[in-house]
Amino acid sequence: QVQLVESGGGLVQPGGSLRLSCVASGTLSSSNTMGWFRQVPGKQREMVARMTSAGSRMYDDSVRGRFTISRDITENTVYLEMNDLRPEDTAVYYCHRISLSEGSSWGQGIQVTVSL
Repeated sequence: QVQLVESGGGLVQPGGSLRLSCVASGTLSSSNTMGWFRQVPGKQREMVARMTSAGSRMYDDSVRGRFTISRDITENTVYLEMNDLRPEDTAVYYCHRISLSEGSSWGQGIQVTVSL
């Protein structure tokens, strides 16, 4: 079983920055993908960014150039550096991890609010 714990959310003004962190614990596979999704009320959860353990990254078009995903493999941690935040980035952000042996795991979610 895998546990994911997120931190770093909060309230920020438009144009500001935040960094989200997610630490994985439990029985972990060395080959995996970790990433971030977000969800607003009434809409489906959408992928923001993800990164494989081999270093391959993928971003949603809406955040490419503003957000950067990175990982510390030794610490089983994934980060999301969010710059030039916009009101439309407001959402609950969820950490996600998936591998063949672990299956799919989600964090509890963390609120990010971009507002004056």
